[in-house]
Amino acid sequence: MVLTPLPDSRTEPDGSAVIRVLSYNVRSMHDDTAALARVIRACAPDLVLVQEAPRFFRWRKAAARLARSSDLVVLSGGATAAGPLLLCSLRAAVERTEDVLLPLTPGLHRRGLATAVVRIGGVRLGVLSCHLSLQREERLAQAGMVLERLAAMGVEHAVAGGDLNDVPTGKAFRQLAGHLQDCRAVAPWGGELTFPPDEPRKRIDAVFATPGIEVLGCGVPDGLPGVSGADLRAATDHLPVLAALRVPAG
Repeated sequence: MVLTPLPDSRTEPDGSAVIRVLSYNVRSMHDDTAALARVIRACAPDLVLVQEAPRFFRWRKAAARLARSSDLVVLSGGATAAGPLLLCSLRAAVERTEDVLLPLTPGLHRRGLATAVVRIGGVRLGVLSCHLSLQREERLAQAGMVLERLAAMGVEHAVAGGDLNDVPTGKAFRQLAGHLQDCRAVAPWGGELTFPPDEPRKRIDAVFATPGIEVLGCGVPDGLPGVSGADLRAATDHLPVLAALRVPAG
């Protein structure tokens, strides 16, 4: 299957920006990193919201290697955000970054947020990558913290995405979708289900956008030119979510 092309990244005459945002759980790059890089490059993203980036020995070198092999640069996150990482193209001018560690529940994995504010064309945009808890109540609380962090960025427009460990009918997913646009639901494109990659049964990965951003298409890029099913299965244990968005000029 060959997908209908998504709009290419560009800056419009009025200063608004068409951007591509990719959310991807990379399982600490324990799988086929060449396949992972091929998938990311074929998606031609302006921003990549990574989850489960390397967090331990020489993690910065691993993040830099992923960025370099994907024709991108490291923006923020990694071990300092407990796993979420932001990559960007040279199209993005960085205004500020902040890595946030969320409250630790004893006995559970530490979670965090990688955040940034960037400028693309005439657009000022907040960016956030998250990986929510496997535990239901903690996950719901973390969804609220994601919304609080977006509100505190001081920007009109923002995108957020990640591995939610929750399905669209779940409380945490619904809390986010109640305040933000669930880009896949607004403008379906490509595949829907994201986990596991061999025979996906669940949609637990998503890209969200604040109201006012126009969603042009969003989904799993299986069938996008340059993205093979073999690479998607070999790259990691999640399928990526790619969104094309038009962000109004500030």
